Amino acid sequence: MKVLSLAIVLASASAFTVQNPGFPRSSVVVNDAVANDGAKEIKVGVIGAGRIGLVHLEAITKAPGVVPYIISNPTVSKAEAAAKTYNVPKFTADAMDVITDPEVDAVWICSPSQFHAEQIKACAANGKDIFCEKPIATELSETVEAINACNEAGVKLMIGLQRRFDDNFRRVKQALDNKEVGDTIMIKLCSRDPAPPPFQYVKGGGGIFADMAVHDLDMSRFLAGDDPIEILAVGSCHIDKSIEVLDGSEKFDTATCLVRYPGGVQAMVDVCRQSSYGYDQRAEVLGNKGMIQTDNVYPNTARIYKNDFTGNADMPYDFFLSRYNEAYVTETIAFCESLVNDTPVPCTGEDGLVALIMAIAADKSAEENRWVTFREIVEQVYCSSPTECELLAQSDLFPEGFKPVSKPGDLLVPDVDKQKKQEGGLMFSLSNIFNTGSN
Repeated sequence: MKVLSLAIVLASASAFTVQNPGFPRSSVVVNDAVANDGAKEIKVGVIGAGRIGLVHLEAITKAPGVVPYIISNPTVSKAEAAAKTYNVPKFTADAMDVITDPEVDAVWICSPSQFHAEQIKACAANGKDIFCEKPIATELSETVEAINACNEAGVKLMIGLQRRFDDNFRRVKQALDNKEVGDTIMIKLCSRDPAPPPFQYVKGGGGIFADMAVHDLDMSRFLAGDDPIEILAVGSCHIDKSIEVLDGSEKFDTATCLVRYPGGVQAMVDVCRQSSYGYDQRAEVLGNKGMIQTDNVYPNTARIYKNDFTGNADMPYDFFLSRYNEAYVTETIAFCESLVNDTPVPCTGEDGLVALIMAIAADKSAEENRWVTFREIVEQVYCSSPTECELLAQSDLFPEGFKPVSKPGDLLVPDVDKQKKQEGGLMFSLSNIFNTGSN
């Protein structure tokens, strides 16, 4: 069994650059309180000493065969504090100190989203295996570049989509895989935050689909066990009217998506920025032989029985870190096991890519009030010439149903027959050269 040491670069949500000009590269500090017994281990680096970075760091310290080796954070005092708390040998303000350290085998990227793609490419260039919190990037082209860099370098890339590692969702997945409720007919996912984020967070945050619904869209694919075909999305604003001045789906605090999968399977996703009764995270799947559903998670099982009330004594967990704490730990250990045993990662860069494409398509659907195929999104970005289309059709990067099967330049045209079948909305489809599977 291979034993790995992981270097941990921790970065806060403050301004973060791949190279920090205000902190010289020679400023790596050795934590003398940590003894080095000379044993060969997999050394890990984590980029991000914020909340998520520390959750992953704590989990790494419990994983067999791996050890935290170096941490970084632009505010070096945070890196130093983390190093002392978790017995990490080295700390620094510069992420590149972690990425280029010859002792480091793998890097955890928990920095702000805008730095993920460049840090992934830097890690790949230095031969480091990578765990990266979602998203890889907010642009499709950047995401593909980062994944390609890892594939070409032959390094592992795991994306943090923590709900896949939650016990509730995993039990639903197990039931579907084992046909405990028969063949899947419909999937329903609900995600509602306890309180809306501030205006400054929403502005430039990517919109409700890329920032919030992306987890549920990915979960619908995870539970369906297949790649989606097309999506219809609608958004509105009910909670914070100040965001209505923003562009695209940033102006929505409430949204619903309908995703079509092969075989007629449907997935319905509803998200909202505010829920007065706590953090609402539920799933339901209807099969032809039954149904399985999950409820919210509470801090305890205490219930109150009175003549005017019967129910849980407390509200559900009201924060994603408390609700999904165990899921974060499980996904961290899963990546550590992949490193130690040299096995494939359970959540790939391609999984992150498909989730992003689904979010982009939802955004486009809501803006243009029509069904959008996922193939259409890929083609619009990459298929500007016959050569590009042909290469993309042969690539393993995208799922088969996402690849172009036409020459570039084909236009979106209204499908009159489909419009007649729609009672409430305007539905468009691609010309017949796109086999979207719609009926």
